[in-house]
Amino acid sequence: MNVIEIANLTRDYGDGRGIFDVSFTISEGEVFGFLGPNGAGKTTTIRHLLGFIHAKSGSCSILGKDCGTNSAEIQKLLGYIPGEIALKNDMSGQQFLKFMAEYRGMKDMGRCAELMERFELNPKGKIKKMSKGMKQKIGIITAFMHDPKVLILDEPTSGLDPLMQNTFVKLIMEEKQRGKTILMSSHMFEEVERTSDRVGIIKDGRIVSISDVDTLRQSKQRRYCITFQSADEASRFAKEEFAVQAVDDQMVQVMIGNDIQRLIAVLNTYHVLNLDIAQQSLEDLFMHFYGGDSK
Repeated sequence: MNVIEIANLTRDYGDGRGIFDVSFTISEGEVFGFLGPNGAGKTTTIRHLLGFIHAKSGSCSILGKDCGTNSAEIQKLLGYIPGEIALKNDMSGQQFLKFMAEYRGMKDMGRCAELMERFELNPKGKIKKMSKGMKQKIGIITAFMHDPKVLILDEPTSGLDPLMQNTFVKLIMEEKQRGKTILMSSHMFEEVERTSDRVGIIKDGRIVSISDVDTLRQSKQRRYCITFQSADEASRFAKEEFAVQAVDDQMVQVMIGNDIQRLIAVLNTYHVLNLDIAQQSLEDLFMHFYGGDSK
């Protein structure tokens, strides 16, 4: 069952800005990673799903309900973390969480206490005096406290330290096991790789790739840094039929996919002093769609 459906969604702001013919679906219990740099169209797509803006053409729905005409009903079933969290600065964190529970018509505070303990949040201080990381934690708790069926998360770990990022990843994996449907926009490539079933990449407002994470992993290459006994050997090896990335005196960097056996066979004819391996990251794959060099 598709929980989120987007079909040919278009909103043209002129001068090439906006989103154009964006289409993808997210099934029940799936985590969908949504990647793209600032201005690529991630947040614009998300704002359509939330009913904040309406498409010039195309459609989007959540749980079979049109996002434009049923946004109030949909939002009762959603957990949402905005890319730029704006909280009520005159409240304490505790007051804000209580306010959100009352706003949603919750009978109690739901998962609030559990999540505060997990993310080590003391919510008693005024929000205006809190760090970005503390505000982000309040945003996370607000999104998850009512145990929603669907989660839309826009850069959810922005401002969190590595320990809290890892705590968040564990939470996502647990929610996935519980059958929640999650759309997560992120620049944290390791985060997306660890949590997502599929990844969609958006460029200049258009979807350029949708792949399952297993396929992305299988397409990864490894960067081998090989140190030879002499610069002459390094220069000679660089003329072999491999994807040479760099040559620096005695060291050569090559990218290798599935032809590791051929690399080993060739290296047996050289005097190799050292061999280091750095696996290609999801960021390297992402940069393939944008040009430039991610090394």
